[in-house]
Amino acid sequence: MTKADIIKKIAEETGIASKDVAATVEAFMEEIRVSLGENKENVYLRGFGTFTVKHRAAKTARNISKNTTLVIEAHDFPAFKPSKSFIAKMK
Repeated sequence: MTKADIIKKIAEETGIASKDVAATVEAFMEEIRVSLGENKENVYLRGFGTFTVKHRAAKTARNISKNTTLVIEAHDFPAFKPSKSFIAKMK
């Protein structure tokens, strides 16, 4: 299912114009991006799941084809963990 499919389905079920639903979905996703990316805050959606910021430490890696080593810097990345009720519904 794509974002366009989600927007279309919500518009059909609620009777709200697709343009308004699209703006709402975009605003929702942007808030999650800002919260995780800039503010480093987790996003908790009860009954759905949690978007968290995880940290990876710096490490050394090898480029086998050139026989060199390189350092991969420490960085943060987004992660999603579904809620227990969401997992139960999937089973």
